[in-house]
Amino acid sequence: MFIQTETTPNPATLKFLPGCTVMEEGTANFTEAETAGRSPLATALFAVDGVTGVFFGHDFITVTKGEDRDWDTLKPRVLGSIMEHFTQGRPVIAEAAAESEEDTGDDTEIVTQIKELLETRVRPAVAQDGGDIIYHGFEEGIVYLQMQGACQGCPSSTATLKHGIENMLRYYVPEVKEVQAVM
Repeated sequence: MFIQTETTPNPATLKFLPGCTVMEEGTANFTEAETAGRSPLATALFAVDGVTGVFFGHDFITVTKGEDRDWDTLKPRVLGSIMEHFTQGRPVIAEAAAESEEDTGDDTEIVTQIKELLETRVRPAVAQDGGDIIYHGFEEGIVYLQMQGACQGCPSSTATLKHGIENMLRYYVPEVKEVQAVM
């Protein structure tokens, strides 16, 4: 098994591409070891001293390290954990449920437009950087979004939200006045 790695705009996060599907649907974000119990792979990655976050996308894994850690020492151990997991054929998530947006079907036309723009224009771009963006709501002209994976805590995430996503949404959906991050 050959696992490629890519840097991300977030220096604390590396993107690992195992060459196979990681998540069939949705994404999964683990910001601390205590929340990783449902994922054997996330549990194994958090066992590597210095790992502080794990995110699973369709065909990639992003791993975030602590500030006091160095990728030169962490990367081989993370690669080993990922390789061992996939060669043993273990599931990424023990149960079928993955974190994803719930679609209630009750969206207004504006919310439908916002979600469509996020899905077709924003989500592919942030996935290339090892992250994801989750829609949390639209109230009084404000769109609430959460950055995950490499995008969470990235120094450029505020600029991405404010200058990139906000400007695009305001252009296509005049009712949008602002975009705010949800933690």
